[in-house]
This record gives sequence, structure tokens and C-alpha cells, in this order.
Amino acid sequence: PLSPPVRNFTLNFTITNLQFTADLAMPNSKKFKSTEKVMYHYVDPLLQKSSIGPAYIGCKVTAFRSKKDRDDTGVDAICSYRDEPSGAIFSRVMVYHELSNMTNGITTLGHYSLNSQSLYING
Repeated sequence: PLSPPVRNFTLNFTITNLQFTADLAMPNSKKFKSTEKVMYHYVDPLLQKSSIGPAYIGCKVTAFRSKKDRDDTGVDAICSYRDEPSGAIFSRVMVYHELSNMTNGITTLGHYSLNSQSLYING
């Protein structure tokens, strides 16, 4: 049997207590890699607990961006899941609400503070 197709969605949010530095813009830098690890550490469990959890494969940070004159850091990620016929239907609205609930109304992600207006899924 064919394995179910893998689908992607984008995930974007802004961290307000992570100052943007030039090395965050470079995917090969130590700072990028360590910050990326922390993102997975916080984001993966949330998506695993969400409605797409059983089908969730993982996220990859595609970029960190400077926001608000470098005071804040924007995070761009692409996340993947298996589109299983029997599995949960991916609903960006539902996943948005679940992530919102799990981050205290889009305010905290682990030790990071979030801009509550900054969460986009397939935005």
C-alpha cells in the first residue's frame, strides 16, 4: 500500500524576549542551531498534543527574522504531517486554537514570551 502523502503547513510567531542578532540570520551559526533546538523542544510537544498529533512528523525552522528594531525575533517554520485517510483532518483554525490554549493565549512558550498577535498557521 502507498504510504500517505506528507503535507506541510507554515508556522510563524514572534518572541518578544529574544533579541535578534545577526548570527540568528545564518542557518549554520551556533546561535541559530541552538535556538532552533530550543524551538523544537517547545513546539514539538505542543503539536504532538494537538488534533494532528498522531499524524505530526515535525517542524523545521526556516528563518529567524528581526522584528521591532531587533528587540524581537520572528520565527518561521515549516511543519509536516502525514495525510492519513483515517487520521484527524488538519484544520488550521483548530490547530491555531489548540496552540493558543497551550501557550496561555499565545503569551508563553517555555521560557520565551510571545507576541499574542503573532501566531500564524498557513498565514
